Amino acid sequence: MSARTRAHVYVSGHVQGVFYRATTRDAARERGVDGWVRNLDDGRVEAVFEGSDSAVEGMVEWCHTGSPAADVDDVDATYEEPEGIEGFEIRR
Repeated sequence: MSARTRAHVYVSGHVQGVFYRATTRDAARERGVDGWVRNLDDGRVEAVFEGSDSAVEGMVEWCHTGSPAADVDDVDATYEEPEGIEGFEIRR
């Protein structure tokens, strides 16, 4: 079993109003990744993913495409110590 890791991600581009948060939640739950996702006032989406190395890396890669209607310009991921988040939620 791989170690647990945490990625703090900022996604820029046309990522609000295109179901990016909902599809992020669904993709994370499918992969067994814990964390949260929210819109930022500057038009970006912020997310935190916690889980196995491979699952978290899969979510970071997924963010480069995101929801079908999204047009992602950049994904900035920082890896941190996990905090033990359980479940995945959309924050407002």
